[in-house]
Amino acid sequence: MDVVVRNALVADGTGAPLARHDVGITDGRIADVAAPGSLTGGRTVDADGLVLAPGFIDMHSHSDLQLLANPEHPAKITQGVTTEVLGQDGLSYAPVDDVVLDALRQQLAGWNDDPAGFDWNWRSVGEYLDRLDRGIAVNAAYLVPQGTVRMLAVGWDDRPATEAELDRMKELVATGLREGAMGMSSGLTYTPGMYAETSELVELCRVVGELGGFYSPHHRSYGKGALEAFAEMIDVSRRSGCPLHLAHATMNFSVNKGKAPDLLKLLDDALADGCDISLDTYPYLPGATYLSALLPSWATEGGLDATLARLSDVDERERIRAEIEESGSDGAHGVPIDWDAIEINGVRNEDNAHLVGHSVAASARTHGIEPAKLYFDTLLDERLGTSCLMHVGHEENVQAIMRHATHTGGSDGLLVGARPHPRAWGTFPRYLARYVRELGVLDLAECVAHLTGRAARRLRLADRGLVRAGYAADLVLFDPETITDTATFDDPRQPAAGITHVFVNGVAALDDGSPTGALAGHSLRNPRRAA
Repeated sequence: MDVVVRNALVADGTGAPLARHDVGITDGRIADVAAPGSLTGGRTVDADGLVLAPGFIDMHSHSDLQLLANPEHPAKITQGVTTEVLGQDGLSYAPVDDVVLDALRQQLAGWNDDPAGFDWNWRSVGEYLDRLDRGIAVNAAYLVPQGTVRMLAVGWDDRPATEAELDRMKELVATGLREGAMGMSSGLTYTPGMYAETSELVELCRVVGELGGFYSPHHRSYGKGALEAFAEMIDVSRRSGCPLHLAHATMNFSVNKGKAPDLLKLLDDALADGCDISLDTYPYLPGATYLSALLPSWATEGGLDATLARLSDVDERERIRAEIEESGSDGAHGVPIDWDAIEINGVRNEDNAHLVGHSVAASARTHGIEPAKLYFDTLLDERLGTSCLMHVGHEENVQAIMRHATHTGGSDGLLVGARPHPRAWGTFPRYLARYVRELGVLDLAECVAHLTGRAARRLRLADRGLVRAGYAADLVLFDPETITDTATFDDPRQPAAGITHVFVNGVAALDDGSPTGALAGHSLRNPRRAA
């Protein structure tokens, strides 16, 4: 063996009880899982008292750009992630043309930054995956982003697609899957993806299902209309025959306190009818997005310049303010915004750095102005490139949903900004520290299965997600008594404690607790892609 991890407590990714084994690695694969002390190799890692698990799979990641700009990727390697799924929420950078790419660079700056001097040398999904294959620390799968596809075919207009436009979108989605994408995502509270009617989504999902993919929507509401929005996505899955994976499947805002059982009944009824459904969540209460996402959809129709023009018009500002603060905009999930719950956590203009770490309401009080004025002025000054935290979650809902039989883990983590959400660095150790060791919501073997084997099944990764001979050697070794997320809201870029080794395709990316800088990851492509 190249490497032997000796005398480890193996959580194999199936949920089976932990058992002590030696695990041997050769040529990037798990060569053997054998009795303790029975294997020898060129290098031996003493795992006495430690748990060896499959590498964690981040089912909802926003590393699309930062993984290329900073391929050593410490945020994920240091928490044991060996695979992540990109192209989320219907908005990412492939497929694109020059016009759409320029628009996305501006729209997504609050998520991903827009680094100076970056080489944007791809346009298709296949070219983007080829770019990943130049060298990245983790493995990465990709979802065709439905909002980006709509930009290419329809533009930024709030209207149904014509038959010709729908045909073009279907071909763009099919091409993306044939080039290696694992499925399609949507962001149905983000423009322009939110302009798609249910029937349009059904037609696109038929293509996805036929090509062996799955649909991962950020649905139309996580607030006032959450249950109806979940039901719409289940209807899309039924009508199209496409498997469904519900992204960051939370029940947030005051209107949904204690309503997780309603969501779970909806899911269980659909599963009992034969629907193929899974979901992911993050183990935190606040959410995160870009600040302009709270705007009503009509205010962002037409793209960046049209949006900025409306924000500069006194009458339009008042119309937007009334919708956000009084009736609840569709961008804010139909719930009137509490500005004390909206915390600015990332800005592009250094002159606005004083806003970071404070709620919109608190900063407005400091400046002696109304919160809506501070909100509008900030968006204008930042050209919409501002990110925020939304303190709208409920602990009882978080715990109930993570117990569900189809649950997987997703960080939904943004890596940029002065104070990004700590979930980008802490999601997976937090599951094991807080919800296994401290609260006992899940037992350790079951939790590992949520974060590994279940996710691999949804991605149809036939050789990942389990500690099993012949599988890819994506592995994480940790101390179950000390593994902890150290990332906080005040200091979010902190590596986990208690993780000693991470192997990606058999190569040590974390060795004795220290990142090695190894770039052994690569794209994971749709098994049914074109040859």
